[in-house]
Amino acid sequence: MKARTVLPAVAMTTVSMVLTLAVVVMWLGTAMPWLVALVVGVGIDGGWLATLAYERRLASQGDHSRVVTAVGWGFGLLATAVLVAHALTEESSGAWLAVAWLPLAAKALWLVHGLWERTALTPVALDAIRGIQQEARDEAAVARARLRAEAATEETRLTAVTEAGARVARVQATTADTLAKAWSTLESARAGQDTGRALTSVTTHVTPDVTHRWELPVWGPSEPLPNRSLEAVPALTDEALDVIVDEIRTSETPALSYREMATRFRAAGHSASEVRLRAAWKRVA
Repeated sequence: MKARTVLPAVAMTTVSMVLTLAVVVMWLGTAMPWLVALVVGVGIDGGWLATLAYERRLASQGDHSRVVTAVGWGFGLLATAVLVAHALTEESSGAWLAVAWLPLAAKALWLVHGLWERTALTPVALDAIRGIQQEARDEAAVARARLRAEAATEETRLTAVTEAGARVARVQATTADTLAKAWSTLESARAGQDTGRALTSVTTHVTPDVTHRWELPVWGPSEPLPNRSLEAVPALTDEALDVIVDEIRTSETPALSYREMATRFRAAGHSASEVRLRAAWKRVA
């Protein structure tokens, strides 16, 4: 991984130094002996290379010197200035200006390499980071799977409850329809002249001297009885039951119907079976 940043910097530095030396020799060789021009070019490249080596030594020790960095950038700017000045004196200045930025590019690559070195991690640290990231991904995947499973379970439960409720509603509707039809049949039988007499004749043998007309059982909304003592309440005698029924029935004018009387009888706290209460009603009516 280190070679990916250091090799481009080394290559760019080598090309820049060779180009700088060649330009200095060609440009100054016409005005002075070529050996002098060679010394000038080597001086520029040597100073640049020396400051770069010193800067790399400090970086390897974890240290940094602004003076050395400034001197290195100074040599880079000097080499760039030489290349730009040479390009402006040549006829084909565009081609020379195109390569005049190479010294600064080399310095920039060494800067990038230094930043990489300051942020580089050891293989052990990288493995630890990868393990932590993998663990976090695993936990997130497990959490997502758990949420999806809980959502599917809740959806299944709600579906089952809804279907059960729908079945209960259908059964209740069917039962209510059946009861309504049975009640209608009983009412028709009671209202019929011949069937009414037949039913009355049957019930007469069950309650002699009481039942004069067969009545439908009471079917309607139930009303809660008032709180009563848990102690045993003695059953009313027929005479006492008749007196209470007659008082309730004749408490208003016109006299109350059986249903109204039965409701007030039980609301008053009295207790009697439906058969005895209806028999008392027949006796006093």
